Amino acid sequence: MESISMAWAQMQQSIVDYFSDPAVWSNYLFTAIKVILIFLAARLIIKAGTKALDHVLVSRQKGRLQLDVRRTTTIGKLLGNIMSYVVNFIMILMILNQFGIRLEPILAGAGVVGLAIGFGAQSLVKDVITGFFIIFEDQFAVGDVVQIGTFKGTVEEIGLRVTKLKSWTGEVHFIPNGTIAQVTNFSLNNSIAIVDVNIAYESDIDEAMEILRETVMRIYETNVSMVKPPEVLGVQTLGTSEITIRTIVECQPNTQAAVTRELYAEVKKALDARSIEGVKLAENR
Repeated sequence: MESISMAWAQMQQSIVDYFSDPAVWSNYLFTAIKVILIFLAARLIIKAGTKALDHVLVSRQKGRLQLDVRRTTTIGKLLGNIMSYVVNFIMILMILNQFGIRLEPILAGAGVVGLAIGFGAQSLVKDVITGFFIIFEDQFAVGDVVQIGTFKGTVEEIGLRVTKLKSWTGEVHFIPNGTIAQVTNFSLNNSIAIVDVNIAYESDIDEAMEILRETVMRIYETNVSMVKPPEVLGVQTLGTSEITIRTIVECQPNTQAAVTRELYAEVKKALDARSIEGVKLAENR
């Protein structure tokens, strides 16, 4: 029993002596300072690298060989993510080294560990490969309005593993790239706004069409979303109690809804002012 007490007392004294040694605290202090400096250096490298990427991409957009803004924005975000992952990985290795953890066994065992988890990481590899194909095939880019499966919204980011999609009501959807099988891109080409107006059989068709032409052309002069003059196509259908007159206009991508609403409102006012009978606005077909 006495020997145990003596051993315990010696251990306590050793601990006290260890932490009372100024050299120990100096070593801890220097280690903490080096860890902080490594962390700050990593943050500065990421920040400087991001600014350098932005500068290069902007110069590419303005240079002789101009690159598409959509693609440069998307590639810039992807390269920024890759740079961040690499720098953070190196930072972690350097910090571990400061705590006396040897890196050689870790790096040597990475191949064995990678092989062990390879079968379980197939979905991750699929996500990354699909992400690269999405970008380099230009299926969609940051800022595009797309529909992926049941989700529709604006692409906020295309990462190494997931695509971030923000719906018009504010929800953000994170979609693994490997699950993206079919994409509808609403931002690649101009859109078409369709306005169908129903008038009574008793109304003068020629007068109604003339009112429509005057109204839509007036709006075209001030609405920057319209890329071509509107076309009043004429009678679209003959219903049981109404005649449908269709007007179409080519608009910039994803602006057809706003243009349609404005056209409906102004056409309704114009037809009411000219007392066209039985005016009833049809739903977009």
